Amino acid sequence: MSQILLDTGPLVAYALADEQHHVWSRDQFSSLSNPLLTCEPVLAEAAYLLSERGGTSDFIWAFLRSGGLRIVFDLETEFESVAVLMKRYAEIPMDLADACLVRMSELQRDCKILTLDSDFKVYRRFGRQIIPSICPI
Repeated sequence: MSQILLDTGPLVAYALADEQHHVWSRDQFSSLSNPLLTCEPVLAEAAYLLSERGGTSDFIWAFLRSGGLRIVFDLETEFESVAVLMKRYAEIPMDLADACLVRMSELQRDCKILTLDSDFKVYRRFGRQIIPSICPI
Protein backbone atom coordinates (compact mmCIF):
# COMPACT_ATOMS: atom_id res chain seq x y z
CA MET A 1 0.00 0.00 0.00
CA SER A 2 1.31 3.43 -0.94
CA GLN A 3 2.23 5.92 1.73
CA ILE A 4 0.43 9.25 1.39
CA LEU A 5 2.56 12.38 1.70
CA LEU A 6 0.49 15.39 2.69
CA ASP A 7 1.00 18.82 1.17
CA THR A 8 -0.26 22.11 2.60
CA GLY A 9 -3.27 22.72 0.35
CA PRO A 10 -5.44 19.75 1.31
CA LEU A 11 -4.69 20.28 5.00
CA VAL A 12 -5.86 23.90 4.85
CA ALA A 13 -8.85 23.08 2.64
CA TYR A 14 -9.97 20.32 4.99
CA ALA A 15 -9.72 22.61 8.02
CA LEU A 16 -11.69 25.49 6.47
CA ALA A 17 -15.21 24.75 5.25
CA ASP A 18 -15.27 27.77 2.92
CA GLU A 19 -12.17 26.70 0.96
CA GLN A 20 -12.75 25.79 -2.71
CA HIS A 21 -11.46 22.23 -2.29
CA HIS A 22 -12.91 21.55 1.16
CA VAL A 23 -15.30 18.78 0.06
CA TRP A 24 -12.65 17.11 -2.10
CA SER A 25 -10.13 17.26 0.76
CA ARG A 26 -12.66 15.94 3.27
CA ASP A 27 -13.43 13.03 0.96
CA GLN A 28 -9.74 12.25 0.50
CA PHE A 29 -9.00 12.34 4.22
CA SER A 30 -11.90 10.00 4.95
CA SER A 31 -10.91 7.49 2.27
CA LEU A 32 -7.15 7.30 2.86
CA SER A 33 -5.40 5.08 5.37
CA ASN A 34 -3.74 6.79 8.28
CA PRO A 35 -1.22 7.92 9.10
CA LEU A 36 -0.51 10.52 6.47
CA LEU A 37 3.14 11.61 6.35
CA THR A 38 4.41 15.16 6.13
CA CYS A 39 7.22 17.53 7.05
CA GLU A 40 7.57 20.58 9.27
CA PRO A 41 7.61 23.14 6.40
CA VAL A 42 4.15 21.91 5.33
CA LEU A 43 2.87 22.41 8.87
CA ALA A 44 4.42 25.88 9.06
CA GLU A 45 2.75 26.90 5.80
CA ALA A 46 -0.57 25.44 6.89
CA ALA A 47 -0.48 27.19 10.28
CA TYR A 48 0.30 30.49 8.57
CA LEU A 49 -2.41 30.11 5.93
CA LEU A 50 -5.01 29.03 8.47
CA SER A 51 -4.22 32.11 10.55
CA GLU A 52 -4.37 34.39 7.49
CA ARG A 53 -7.76 32.98 6.53
CA GLY A 54 -9.33 33.37 9.95
CA GLY A 55 -8.74 29.85 11.23
CA THR A 56 -6.47 28.41 13.88
CA SER A 57 -3.80 25.74 13.90
CA ASP A 58 -5.78 23.67 16.44
CA PHE A 59 -6.76 21.22 13.68
CA ILE A 60 -3.09 20.52 12.90
CA TRP A 61 -2.23 19.74 16.52
CA ALA A 62 -5.30 17.55 16.97
CA PHE A 63 -4.43 15.65 13.78
CA LEU A 64 -0.89 15.05 15.07
CA ARG A 65 -2.13 14.01 18.54
CA SER A 66 -4.56 11.52 17.00
CA GLY A 67 -1.77 9.79 15.09
CA GLY A 68 -3.49 10.51 11.77
CA LEU A 69 -0.54 12.67 10.72
CA ARG A 70 3.14 11.99 11.30
CA ILE A 71 6.20 14.16 10.75
CA VAL A 72 8.77 11.85 9.18
CA PHE A 73 11.28 14.13 7.47
CA ASP A 74 14.55 15.37 8.95
CA LEU A 75 15.62 18.54 7.15
CA GLU A 76 18.88 18.63 9.09
CA THR A 77 19.87 15.35 7.43
CA GLU A 78 18.36 16.06 4.01
CA PHE A 79 19.11 19.77 3.50
CA GLU A 80 21.71 19.21 0.76
CA SER A 81 19.26 17.22 -1.37
CA VAL A 82 16.55 19.83 -0.71
CA ALA A 83 18.92 22.64 -1.70
CA VAL A 84 19.69 20.88 -5.01
CA LEU A 85 15.97 20.53 -5.76
CA MET A 86 15.24 24.18 -4.97
CA LYS A 87 18.08 25.26 -7.25
CA ARG A 88 16.90 22.94 -10.06
CA TYR A 89 13.37 24.38 -9.90
CA ALA A 90 14.28 27.99 -9.06
CA GLU A 91 12.38 29.33 -12.08
CA ILE A 92 9.04 27.87 -10.94
CA PRO A 93 10.02 28.69 -8.00
CA MET A 94 9.98 25.68 -5.70
CA ASP A 95 9.30 26.48 -2.06
CA LEU A 96 10.82 24.64 0.89
CA ALA A 97 7.72 22.55 1.62
CA ASP A 98 7.52 21.32 -1.99
CA ALA A 99 11.24 20.51 -2.05
CA CYS A 100 10.90 18.51 1.16
CA LEU A 101 7.94 16.59 -0.26
CA VAL A 102 9.83 15.77 -3.46
CA ARG A 103 12.74 14.51 -1.37
CA MET A 104 10.32 12.54 0.81
CA SER A 105 8.97 10.91 -2.35
CA GLU A 106 12.52 9.77 -3.14
CA LEU A 107 12.92 8.31 0.34
CA GLN A 108 9.41 6.74 0.43
CA ARG A 109 9.38 5.27 -3.08
CA ASP A 110 5.93 3.68 -2.80
CA CYS A 111 4.03 6.90 -2.18
CA LYS A 112 1.63 9.47 -3.56
CA ILE A 113 1.50 13.15 -2.71
CA LEU A 114 -1.89 14.50 -1.69
CA THR A 115 -1.80 18.04 -3.05
CA LEU A 116 -3.68 20.90 -4.66
CA ASP A 117 -0.46 22.13 -6.30
CA SER A 118 -0.15 21.53 -10.05
CA ASP A 119 3.63 22.08 -9.79
CA PHE A 120 3.90 18.44 -8.72
CA LYS A 121 3.10 17.60 -12.35
CA VAL A 122 6.34 19.41 -13.28
CA TYR A 123 8.62 18.28 -10.45
CA ARG A 124 10.53 15.04 -10.89
CA ARG A 125 12.05 12.73 -8.33
CA PHE A 126 15.48 11.31 -9.03
CA GLY A 127 15.71 13.92 -11.78
CA ARG A 128 13.38 12.19 -14.25
CA GLN A 129 10.60 10.21 -12.56
CA ILE A 130 7.05 11.50 -12.38
CA ILE A 131 5.89 11.83 -8.80
CA PRO A 132 2.60 10.00 -8.22
CA SER A 133 0.02 12.40 -6.82
CA ILE A 134 -3.59 12.73 -5.84
CA CYS A 135 -4.80 16.10 -7.06
CA PRO A 136 -8.19 17.47 -8.10
CA ILE A 137 -6.67 19.72 -10.74
